[in-house]
Amino acid sequence: MSSSSLPATTASLTQASEATSPSEAISIYYQILANPSSSPEALRIKEQAISNLSDLLRQENRAEELKNLLTQLRPFFSLIPKAKTAKIVRGIVDTVAKIPGTSDLQIALCKEIVQWTRDEKRTFLRQRIEAKLAALLMENKEYSEALALLSGLIKEVRRLDDKLLLVEIDLLESKLHFSLRNLPKAKAALTAARTAANAIYVPPAQQGTIDLQSGILHAEEKDYKTAYSYFYEAFEAFNALEDPQAIYSLKYMLLCKIMVSQADDVAGIISSPKVGLQYQGPELDAMKAVADAHSKRSLKLFETALRNFRAQLEGDPIVHRHLSSLYDTLLEQNLCRLIEPFSRVEIAHIAELIELPAEHVEKKLSQMILDKKFAGTLDQGAGCLVIFDDPKTDAIYPATLETIENMGKVVDSLFVRSAKIMV
Repeated sequence: MSSSSLPATTASLTQASEATSPSEAISIYYQILANPSSSPEALRIKEQAISNLSDLLRQENRAEELKNLLTQLRPFFSLIPKAKTAKIVRGIVDTVAKIPGTSDLQIALCKEIVQWTRDEKRTFLRQRIEAKLAALLMENKEYSEALALLSGLIKEVRRLDDKLLLVEIDLLESKLHFSLRNLPKAKAALTAARTAANAIYVPPAQQGTIDLQSGILHAEEKDYKTAYSYFYEAFEAFNALEDPQAIYSLKYMLLCKIMVSQADDVAGIISSPKVGLQYQGPELDAMKAVADAHSKRSLKLFETALRNFRAQLEGDPIVHRHLSSLYDTLLEQNLCRLIEPFSRVEIAHIAELIELPAEHVEKKLSQMILDKKFAGTLDQGAGCLVIFDDPKTDAIYPATLETIENMGKVVDSLFVRSAKIMV
């Protein structure tokens, strides 16, 4: 903060708002905060100055200065109620999060605040900052550290019975276990979040996040119809709030339609009045291209879509996982259809028909043979695929087994009758 100070009055705030440059306004706000006055009016003015200063520093992308601001404000925090302190601290942390490329700085800032709250015994604020820290660690793929932090935090919050925070933490734990591919624990954590949410009023944004996570877990279990209904609920909630997550809910809705072979519905959903022009963009264009490829059963169009929309399809791990499964299924169906008329065929010819590289086709055919999708072998010397006729099962064996089983029943029945006669 600046060594000089300005009186903490409305006039000083007006002076800052009328400054000709952001740097000048920032300097004025620092001078207001440097004022030693601790009257109720001065404290109120300083709170407003902190809010305005945070916004200006964010606009100037001065994340490091925001971090230092929290340290400089600690003497001020001792003069105001703990609830207001928590609001200011969380507000500044959220402001830093809006500056791109600051994930490492956010983690360092949260760790610093957690240590300060421990020293000051500010439990309420510490728990919320620890939850934020766990979310940042998960985004940074530091899963083990995030899980260790959440494990202790969940036990503590359950003892305090803070339902709203418990919903947030259980939901975070579900996402974390899902990232670690531990579906049973992800489902258990989501169930715990829903149980806690049923006991209290949950903000619409939080409810939308719960529905979104429910849809993701159902989609992972191939229950795409249920997943679609959850994604729809999430979309309704986020759309009403104009939340950026709405586009992802809509994207996953379209994914579910494609996965249940209802790709023709995608165009209708995209052109509906609710979606309209509001969500048009590369995310929806990517799903439309995939739906078009699926409708036409064209692997070439599928690969073109993956290539043209790499960031939207392969960059999203949820979409990428399901589309990889869809691509494999589509490829197998196309290969089986192409080789059906042949008993011996060149791999190069199949590759030409399916419009894919010969090496890729050969690898997939060998995998299908090993998975017993069809009977055959690869003659790599001649570069051919040899397809065998399906071995016909001999009907005599099942008939013999059935006869023996019936004879067993007859013997058992005779044994029961003879036992009754002997008695």
